[in-house]
Amino acid sequence: MDHFAQMAARQTEALDRARLHAASFLAGLSRRAIAPALDADALRTRFGGPLPAEPSDERRVIDELVDCVDGGLLASSAARFFGWVIGGALPVAIAAEWLTAAWDQNAAAFALSPAAAVAEEVCGAWLKELLGLPAEASYAFVTGCQMAHTTALAAARHQLLADRGIDVETAGLAGGPAFRVLTGEHRHESIIRAVRMLGFGTDAVRLLPCETDGALSNEALAEALNVDTGQPTIVCLQAGDLNTGAFDDFARACALAHARRAWVHVDGAFGLWAATSNRFRHLLRGVEQADSWATDGHKWLNLPFDSGFVFVADPRPHRAAFGQATSYAVLVEGTRRQIDWNPEWSRRARAFAAYATIRTLGRSGIAAMIERCCDVAAALVDGLADMQGVEVLARPRINQGLVRFLGDDAATDAVIEAARDSGDTWFGGTTWRGRRAMRISVCNWRTTQDDVAPTLDAISRALASVRQERGAEMQRLPQ
Repeated sequence: MDHFAQMAARQTEALDRARLHAASFLAGLSRRAIAPALDADALRTRFGGPLPAEPSDERRVIDELVDCVDGGLLASSAARFFGWVIGGALPVAIAAEWLTAAWDQNAAAFALSPAAAVAEEVCGAWLKELLGLPAEASYAFVTGCQMAHTTALAAARHQLLADRGIDVETAGLAGGPAFRVLTGEHRHESIIRAVRMLGFGTDAVRLLPCETDGALSNEALAEALNVDTGQPTIVCLQAGDLNTGAFDDFARACALAHARRAWVHVDGAFGLWAATSNRFRHLLRGVEQADSWATDGHKWLNLPFDSGFVFVADPRPHRAAFGQATSYAVLVEGTRRQIDWNPEWSRRARAFAAYATIRTLGRSGIAAMIERCCDVAAALVDGLADMQGVEVLARPRINQGLVRFLGDDAATDAVIEAARDSGDTWFGGTTWRGRRAMRISVCNWRTTQDDVAPTLDAISRALASVRQERGAEMQRLPQ
């Protein structure tokens, strides 16, 4: 029996092995040190070696893979990880993801996988309802907000140039008018990358002043729009600033932009999910008036990574930007070809995990998850505010907050590093208005109020350590 016949005969044994390892990892997640223990050289030694010349037993390979990664994983799905805006995949989402891999479907078109296509249709409608977006908007399931921005701005590119008599998909950008992209100074860099990929160039971007909380200044936006350059213009707004959680004034900004025939795109990577909550929905007032929206599933919906959603108010420019006829397509009347709305051709069936998660939580469960994260973020910042040597730069309006230690950039970074080294928690640093700060980001379904006190204790110990070290350095200085 050759190697492939052997694999076929025991094809579920590697899966069983993986299930046991995965269950063990998840069961022990709360006891793991959050920061990785191994550096790059140690991991290269583990993973390295000559290219295998002969087949190996797949069960042994799975066991050895688990050994290789041990100590090299950042426990970002742990309850006390508060670094980047990273959720922790829900158990039902992981289970659906495993099934997605086992089913091995290409979600490019109905003919390739009717079930994947219909699951995407249903989820697309559910997501628009959850997020308070127009029911007639088009949608696509993409890898994350980076490609959601790129997809939405490709639709904007088509429409704004079509309004000027240019078919960009045929003629390209050469010889056409230069674009203008107006956005706040605290925009996310994924917007800038989308601008680069679409050929607008970073010279097209004009960064506008923001208010003290990080929201875009409407006065600055109005002033920029009133300068009539005749250029096709895109205005990028934010639902949830990455540092402070601030929301732009969508109703006013959309009115200003549309009066100048500009396209409005909303970066709602995590903040768009506030629409599910009665407590926080008001922050998104007017967001439905935009032309396109982007959000992540692997953030606040707590899906596995490689999950993002994009929506476009007018489906026509969206489809025009990506639709492409092929002679080998199998067209099924009355169905939606996903590739007509997506930048990718062959792709994983992302909707199954989203479907299972939304079915499991429902609107109220998603809202409860959002609100609990916001409450924990507020409790963490309020607890830190009571410590000597801590300055609060931004108290959370949703799940994001900023604090600073001992009034000093170096001290702030040192406290962050010391807290990470404890293994009990993990925070990231950022620069806000020219000063270093520790960012508090709560985005995980596992995180509860029970995690507040241990986290504050870890930061208190880190702060005391840095303060003591600084005192010792001062004593060593020549008098």
